[in-house]
Amino acid sequence: MDVTNRFMLDFAKRFACARPGAKILEFGCGAGAVVIAGRAAGLDIVGADVFYSGSNARAEAERSGLLGSAILEIQDGKLPFPDSYFDLITNNQVMEHVEDLDAVLCELNRVLKPGGTVLSIFPSRDVFREGHIGIPFAHWFKKDSRARFLYTWALRSLGAGTWKEQAPTRRQWAADKLKWIDTYTYYRSRKEIFAAFGRYFQTELREPDYIRYRLRDRRSLAPLERLLDLPGAPGAAAALFRKLAFLVLVSRKPA
Repeated sequence: MDVTNRFMLDFAKRFACARPGAKILEFGCGAGAVVIAGRAAGLDIVGADVFYSGSNARAEAERSGLLGSAILEIQDGKLPFPDSYFDLITNNQVMEHVEDLDAVLCELNRVLKPGGTVLSIFPSRDVFREGHIGIPFAHWFKKDSRARFLYTWALRSLGAGTWKEQAPTRRQWAADKLKWIDTYTYYRSRKEIFAAFGRYFQTELREPDYIRYRLRDRRSLAPLERLLDLPGAPGAAAALFRKLAFLVLVSRKPA
């Protein structure tokens, strides 16, 4: 399990300690790694996903034996749960794949109890690196532009990019990966994101919490956490982190 999923799981554990018996949903759970680990830790957690065609998560969830019980499939944008059911909803790298953000947030609001919490981790449009294909600024170009294709192809030829084995040539890799982000990602400005979340929740940015967790996660980096205690350091670190990685949003539904 990667460090971001471990952060989410730790958040859920601490939440459940403060609210015993809390019901937790991992929205966009994919194959269900967090659900499996959470249930092993005694959490009352289930997952839900649309299982879009851009990944093989559904087959992996099936192999885990949890599909249909602890991992449920979202149909027609509706979560298979009653109103005001969950105390906590988590989602990791999900919202940038959602075409209609307002509809999704409305549905999360429906199944969240008054006073409940949503933890969301995902990038905004101004992030420098397109994390899905590993090419900086690839998502800043106009879709289908020749300049974007040549730029992506050139950086791939220089060794940049991820999932490099998935195409026979660098040129084909650039074409395939750009098509993937065009099909499955919807980057939004922070203004758009906060406007959408603000219609349903009270939201705050919490990147310093994640940065501290990530530093503690590696013994060699743990001493650097002390730097975050310097005046102004949390704000500066968070601003840089948002440009290099993603947003960490903690949203609460009014009681």
